[in-house]
Amino acid sequence: MGLLTTLKDTFAASTESPNRGDATSSTSGAYWCHDCAERTLASEVSGDAPPACPECGDEMELERSPDSTGCAC
Repeated sequence: MGLLTTLKDTFAASTESPNRGDATSSTSGAYWCHDCAERTLASEVSGDAPPACPECGDEMELERSPDSTGCAC
């Protein structure tokens, strides 16, 4: 049973993150241009307007996750 317990504990630990970020922060998440696969962290953007994609110039889309694991995907 030691091996099964170890595997169970390993899988449980891989899905738990003690630092999930602050989903209520205005700087959490990232802006994405899905066509160009460009990403800009929200914390790097000044102002409230979405930035333009550096590749194509289109407006980027803000994405956040309420269960943020540090990744906006």
